[in-house]
This record gives sequence, structure tokens and C-alpha cells, in this order.
Amino acid sequence: MAQQSSRAPVLVLGGTGHYGRHIVASLLNHGEAVRVLSRDAAGARKILGSAPEIVEGDILSRASILRALDGVSAAIVSVSAFNLKQIRQMARIERDAVLAFLAEAEAAGVMRTVYLSVYEVRPEVPGGRDLDSAAVKAVVEGTLARSQLNWTVLGAAPSMQIFFAMIRGDTMLVPGGGPPALPTVSALDVGEIAAQAALRHDLGGKRLRMVGPETLSFPEAARRIGLATGRTIRFRKIPLALPRLAWAITRPLARHSDTLLFVNQMLGMIRLLNRIPQDVAAGTGEAHRILLETFDYVPTTIEMEARQWSGQH
Repeated sequence: MAQQSSRAPVLVLGGTGHYGRHIVASLLNHGEAVRVLSRDAAGARKILGSAPEIVEGDILSRASILRALDGVSAAIVSVSAFNLKQIRQMARIERDAVLAFLAEAEAAGVMRTVYLSVYEVRPEVPGGRDLDSAAVKAVVEGTLARSQLNWTVLGAAPSMQIFFAMIRGDTMLVPGGGPPALPTVSALDVGEIAAQAALRHDLGGKRLRMVGPETLSFPEAARRIGLATGRTIRFRKIPLALPRLAWAITRPLARHSDTLLFVNQMLGMIRLLNRIPQDVAAGTGEAHRILLETFDYVPTTIEMEARQWSGQH
């Protein structure tokens, strides 16, 4: 049970998102006061409960940002516009608004900043620059590096939920079959690592990669999920030719439709899954070792995720 804190709150941007809600929960469990900026205060309250302070406002509004920053001790930026309603405004929300927020935070003296980014932003890594969201995050990282903020970048591997998102009934359907080894991370671990990072001041100027205890192929993930839940989860590879064709068709049409733009970006992520260089996967052991040396937490395994998923299905 989290205890009420008398300390200045930690501000979480994107606090109702896939990672953000776990960041909020972890901060509360550490006894910290938490403030969340949300366009829908009532909706945020349904997701986060009564413990965090909710400031209703928009990240695109300077007035909202100034109200959210007032009196906070640190800020965690976990902003994502990767959804059908906001996909057209991705650069405006994830890049322009975040850059404006960082400038206001620095001006207000809120120096401790944790930024959630993609696992890798190297140009030679597929998706490191060719997906819109990754390109945007690379710009923000560059701006942080030139700032006076006490910043830490946390590069998140794909969410472990990707394995479960591919399951329909008792079959895991994977376009292209996926890579031989995919680094993933649990949203629970992201929440705890980000919370601990925000409460520390000795991680300034560092970029840490967040990844789970092991890399898995989709067939192996299906087998392990089945064993953990007492079910038979079959793996089925779907030919990648159709998603590739659909990506090529939707690319020029995406500027005319939010739906087609979202579909195109989703198809791009599917293509990315099958193009992840294995040197990236090979480096995850070292990245995970650094996490364990830096933070105090118990890593979430695929079996732990599977049991929670099974209870919901």
C-alpha cells in the first residue's frame, strides 16, 4: 500500500498509456506523490484511481504545461501518439510538444527528466529511423543531449505484450514468423525502472536499454506461454508477402486517410519485426545485466506475463 508523500510530486506525461500507468503505480508504491497531465481527467481517474493528482490539459498547450510543471521535482516523458486518433499528429505531439515541454522544464528549473524512447535509434538499425515514431524520438534524444537538463534516456525494447497480441484462440499467428530472437520487456519492468530512475540524480547523461531477462522467438514464446497456462498454443507463420504488398499500397495513400496512415505504420512495424539485426538481440544480455546492477527490481518473465494474461482470458 503506497503511503502519502509530502514531497514535491513527480510529473508523468503519458501517464495513462501502456507504460505510463505502470510508471504511476511504481512511483506510488515508492511513496511518491504523482502528478499526471491528461486531456480527460475523468478517464484518467478511471485508469489510475484516486491516488495521483490529475491536471486536466493538453501537452500541446503551453498554459497546460506550465500548470503541470508548477512545483514538481522531476518529470517522466512517456508520450505516444501511436493510435488511430492521434497518428496524424505524431510529429506534433511526440516531437514538437515534447521539445517545447523540455524547454519549459529547463526554464522552470525542473532539471531531472527521464525520457522513454525506442530500444535503438542507430540509423543502420531497421526502424531506428524509417518508422515515423523512431525518427521523432531520435530528434528528441539529440535535443536532450544538447540541453542542461539532468536527463536519462530509457530505450524500451518491444513490449512483451507483442507475443500475446498475436494469439487468436489457441494459435499464435505471426506474419513472417518473426526473428530468431526478439528482445522484449514487460510494461511492469518499464514502470519500475522509470520510477527509480526519476528518483535518482546520478544517472544524468546516460542512455539505458530496457529489456527483459531473455530474448525469445515467437515459436518458443508460444510454447512457453502454453506451458505456463496449461494450454496448447500453436504457432503459425503467415507469409510476409501480403503485409509487404499492403505496406507498399498504403504508403502513398496514407496522406489521405488517418486509418490508412495507422495501418501503414502498423505494417511497417510488422516488417521491422522480421528485420531486426541479430547483433541487436545479441547485445541484450549485457543491457539486462546493466539494468540489474543499476536498479533494484525483480525482472518479469514470459511465464509471469502469461499467467496474468491467462487470468484475463
